[in-house]
Amino acid sequence: MSALHSLKDAKPVLLGSAILLAGGYTFYHLWRRLVTLEGRADTRENVYETQRALNQYLLFHFGSSQELSLYINDTVALQNFQQVCAQECIKYFTQQSGIPSRALDIGCAVGRASFELARIFQEVVGIDYSLSFVSACNQLKEKGQLPYCAVTEGELGTQHMAVVPTDIDRTRCSFRQGDACNLPSDLGSFGCVLAGNLICRLPDPFEFFRRLPELVVPGGILVITSPYTWLEEFTPKSRWLGGYKDVSGNEVRGFDTMKRVFSPHFKLLAEKNEPIVIRETARKHQWTMAHMTIWRRGTS
Repeated sequence: MSALHSLKDAKPVLLGSAILLAGGYTFYHLWRRLVTLEGRADTRENVYETQRALNQYLLFHFGSSQELSLYINDTVALQNFQQVCAQECIKYFTQQSGIPSRALDIGCAVGRASFELARIFQEVVGIDYSLSFVSACNQLKEKGQLPYCAVTEGELGTQHMAVVPTDIDRTRCSFRQGDACNLPSDLGSFGCVLAGNLICRLPDPFEFFRRLPELVVPGGILVITSPYTWLEEFTPKSRWLGGYKDVSGNEVRGFDTMKRVFSPHFKLLAEKNEPIVIRETARKHQWTMAHMTIWRRGTS
């Protein structure tokens, strides 16, 4: 190892020693806590870049109900959640003059809903923060399939193939990496925007909401799903949409906040609960009930 690299690696130790000498015990431990939190933040940012996460989401998006769970027999719980989301978008979308045949799938993960939206939309843009997920989307667009492993236990698993249905025109889809809280200014406007299980994983969901009136054209559809799992590891508590009591002691719920924020621009058309099952191993699953809300953009 070169002297330069040795010096670089030693910087945190030297800095810690200097703080201990100059500021004392309390300041040293404050510095140590900041270093630890920084390390945890890096880990959280990389959680969706692992091969394990990629395999889980390819199974979640493209696996059959039999592959998704070997032991759960509830057909409703094992329905393909991405297909359901796309079907609801298509159900409420109205093709008419002035509404572009464009859909935005923000938080697209590995892209199944994006491809399903391409059944009726002439152009579908999928955006996700994970580079690994976006890369998988582009491989699926190019080749129509991508191999993945479904974990049985530990390091054991079975090999499968994620396949985009052959009756879908994959060329209608494009995928790019992006931040929902800082979306590119050149996206244009859409007749439909889908945000699946995204808002409670954003550092500032209010910033995302601020962009929606310019993303969804008047008469267009907005579909949002969320389990409302507000966690400080993803969202500072000051930016939570709900899950806390206000200064008067009243409970604040995410859906109520959405209705208040959206009221100037969007009308609520429907709400429903949709189950989600994500397989971790053959005998361990994440089971979630997502709240789906469907909105239409007004003329204001």
